[in-house]
Amino acid sequence: MAKSSRYQKVSEQTQDEAIKVAKATQRPGQTKEQTKLIAQGIEKGIDHFKKQQKSKTRELNKKLNKVSLKLSSADQKPELASSPQVVYKQSFLAWILLVVSWLGFAAYFLKVD
Repeated sequence: MAKSSRYQKVSEQTQDEAIKVAKATQRPGQTKEQTKLIAQGIEKGIDHFKKQQKSKTRELNKKLNKVSLKLSSADQKPELASSPQVVYKQSFLAWILLVVSWLGFAAYFLKVD
């Protein structure tokens, strides 16, 4: 009894998928028993793949939790030195050149007419 409860049964959806694949690859002259054996092998493969994906997901979640804990502990520490504020000053030279160029264009067009 302990042995059967230790192993999980394959879901019905996985069994259906395995049977569909086995029937799709069935060769002429192949018996039903052979098809069932192939379907069982496919079930084991699908089950193994799902277990691998679950373990990868668990490992990734563990890593993400560690990173989030590190980030949250870093956020709780007060900042000793605040970052310097950047102040942008616009040069008056650019505005002067803009005004002079517009005055030059206006004088050129008034002189041409």
